[in-house]
Amino acid sequence: MIGITAYGGYIPRLRLARQAVAQANAWYAPQLRGRQGTRALANWDEDSVTMAVAAARDCLNQDRILIRAVLLASNTLPFAERLNAGIVAGALLLDDTTEALDLTGTPRVGLSAVSQGLARVRAGLGRTLVLAADQRQTRAGSTQEMDYGDGAAALVLGDGPVLAEWLGSGVVSVDFIDHFRATGATVDYHWEERWVREEGIGRLVPQAIGQALASAGLSASDVDHFIFPTTFAKLDTQLAQACGLRADAIVDNLATTVGDTGTSHSLLLLAQTLERAQPGEVILVAQFGSGAEALVFRVTEQARAFKPTRGVDQWLARGVQEHHYSKFLAFKGLLELERGMRGEQDKKTALSTAWRHRTALLGLVGGRCRVTGSVHFPPSRLSYDPAHALKDTQDPYPMADRSARVLSWSAEYLSWHPAPPHQYGQIDFDGGGRILMDFTDLDVGEVEAGTPMEMVFRVKDVDERRGYIRYFWKATPVRGQSSSQ
Repeated sequence: MIGITAYGGYIPRLRLARQAVAQANAWYAPQLRGRQGTRALANWDEDSVTMAVAAARDCLNQDRILIRAVLLASNTLPFAERLNAGIVAGALLLDDTTEALDLTGTPRVGLSAVSQGLARVRAGLGRTLVLAADQRQTRAGSTQEMDYGDGAAALVLGDGPVLAEWLGSGVVSVDFIDHFRATGATVDYHWEERWVREEGIGRLVPQAIGQALASAGLSASDVDHFIFPTTFAKLDTQLAQACGLRADAIVDNLATTVGDTGTSHSLLLLAQTLERAQPGEVILVAQFGSGAEALVFRVTEQARAFKPTRGVDQWLARGVQEHHYSKFLAFKGLLELERGMRGEQDKKTALSTAWRHRTALLGLVGGRCRVTGSVHFPPSRLSYDPAHALKDTQDPYPMADRSARVLSWSAEYLSWHPAPPHQYGQIDFDGGGRILMDFTDLDVGEVEAGTPMEMVFRVKDVDERRGYIRYFWKATPVRGQSSSQ
């Protein structure tokens, strides 16, 4: 039996109110005034890599050693020539022999990554972690600014006991251009909606669905959950009717709360559906882009025993509305704010130093003295004891998944920060270890001494002169179920 052995998702905490967009652009685009709800907004220190790490942590448990490949699907990868999936693998502390691969080029590349992962499992190459994430740019006053959202999803594919058995697939690969983005451009160019609906989605997606159901040996009436991400109103309903699928099988696409998260959206909806689906139910997931792709799964009894660390529903529940349109523009890099002299530092990264300390920086791995039990970060060859120093007694000590609390903190406006005030403090970890860390995803006054915190993988800073992004871990208040272990 081949299929899904674990799943997870990630939705950023901030949710931009669409009315804030409409009000700011009413002078130019009055047709946007009627749009309600929110769209997910990544923080300034989030990108497709950090969101993929968050989704993977929602999905994975202590069996990370079983992962033999990481496939990262995204059309908004931060690096054009650097293995983005390799950054993710390092943050997750996967073995150096784990294969890592970036996939891009079409909105359905998330489903294509799942197909590739299933092929790997079928070939006996071990479990595959499939990740999809997107953080797309839009033009001010566009419908895409309203429709899109930021997010990520994760699936582990394997054999043996699975949560959802893979039954069949269908694919149509053609150069139907509904939108495109040239190399070096930041915003997509979109073609006319009616053409896309009727000649593109309306003709190509049913072909992929028909192939998938035929290969699974099922009829349309057997489908209990139909997933199809779309920004076009009621298009999923029209597709269901055209394919003979039941109306009650259509899965809500989170348009009013999250928006369309691009390559990750089909997998994000699949992860949410798996949280609720019952054993024996059939899930059909399809996505459009340079053709179409569809996959069919059947939920097994094993699904009752698995729970993601948080799950899509909890990520949804933790959202807070953001009403400042200028913050949205700034976080997207579309509005250059005054930084002052304190924002003029050269942030060049010594790549040789980053390599030597890569495990500590990407994986947040400290050192624990095997003699005294004391924990040190960063790890070093020397362990300082009140009586004497010990040499070469530290063993690797992962800290990213450990519970922690605030020892002391500060919130200040003196230094330049993309989201003032700059909040940081001393964090004490359960079991030992203390690190001075930046805080993220919190409001002013939300932390005090003793506040429980958890670690999140984020952008530390950006060397804009050279186009290099430096990643590290930050602390955020524990909300709801913690990802700490």
